[in-house]
Amino acid sequence: QVQLAESGGGLVQAGESLRLSCAASGRTFSNDAMGWFHQAPGKEREFVAAISWNGATTYYTDSVKGRFTISRDNAKNTVYLQMNSLKPEDTGVYYCAADDRHYYYNTESIRPDAMDYWGQGTQVTVSS
Repeated sequence: QVQLAESGGGLVQAGESLRLSCAASGRTFSNDAMGWFHQAPGKEREFVAAISWNGATTYYTDSVKGRFTISRDNAKNTVYLQMNSLKPEDTGVYYCAADDRHYYYNTESIRPDAMDYWGQGTQVTVSS
């Protein structure tokens, strides 16, 4: 059974940091691009960050550039999202996803409906 399991969410104050992890099981994802998506209350799920199959290329939505860093450890079948300088608007559920494409030509192609596997999400709450 293929599974993505997120962890690391929590309640923090604005300006603080969190590190999310996504552990994959059931098959190796070392050939897949991986991504993180954010769903704020009452809003649609949106792209946050992604990483190519070998970690050589990373992709970010503009609002998190310079604050968030995505990384992966293929030996551990795990992808991470380091979130610094958190803001109240970062509040929401963060989902990990896997895509059988190896990499992307642009961020516009990194869409929720294009991902192949999803985790259950982890809640991040940033208080002001």
